[in-house]
Amino acid sequence: MGVEFLKGHGTENDFVVLPDPDGVLDLTESRVRALCDRRRGLGADGVLRVVRPDFGPWFMDYRNADGSIAEMCGNGVRVFARYLVEADLVPAGEFTVGTRAGERHVIAHDDGTVTVDMGRALVTGTGTATVGGTAFAGVAVDVGNPHLACVTETPVAELDLKLPPGHDPVLFPHGVNVEFINVLDDGALRMRVHERGVGETRSCGTGTVAAVASWLYGSGRRTGKATVDVLGGQVSVVIEEETSTLTGPAVLLARGELDQAWWDAL
Repeated sequence: MGVEFLKGHGTENDFVVLPDPDGVLDLTESRVRALCDRRRGLGADGVLRVVRPDFGPWFMDYRNADGSIAEMCGNGVRVFARYLVEADLVPAGEFTVGTRAGERHVIAHDDGTVTVDMGRALVTGTGTATVGGTAFAGVAVDVGNPHLACVTETPVAELDLKLPPGHDPVLFPHGVNVEFINVLDDGALRMRVHERGVGETRSCGTGTVAAVASWLYGSGRRTGKATVDVLGGQVSVVIEEETSTLTGPAVLLARGELDQAWWDAL
């Protein structure tokens, strides 16, 4: 018997979901890299392993496409929550998901969207990202993982994000997710993102929260809300004093079984 998997995405930020309630899968870096490779594997921006701890809620063991461990993923939590509901592991509505950044309260709506309590979006300072020799001023935001969110008048569609943007390694010793944001209107943003350990993705949930926090910070506000257009669709973000929420679609599109011999050979 092979290894069960599902494929899903949140605004086209896509994931391989591995149900592992008993925690028996040996999810090595090489296996994650192979799964996420779009030629020799299934193809994805990351892997979500579904684990049930002895105590507490279902835990999202999230890995980046390069095999590295990540603290949090807003789009991933939505897909993870959608799986829990469809697998009858939790009832639809409100429940909690465990992550390395702490427990996250979620609401699985009837229309297929999911709202995630993302915790506090903490502005920790300022920094600079460099793309193609051009420097972009940004705001450092901690959303359970590190971000440098750069509001710019340069159209984000013109940026070449094939390579990781340059950043200050002293400010971000473990790497950083970098967002570039255009303000379309008051409460309407457009964003592109380069995620550490992955590359440019169609969307980044924590990145959209960081983008809204950065925009509010630059306009002298600490709370507010906005829609964020990403390459893969649109999400809604609300920033409050002590927490933030992210609402967007979560899609499960395929399920199947990985060949056991392929898995064992990795």
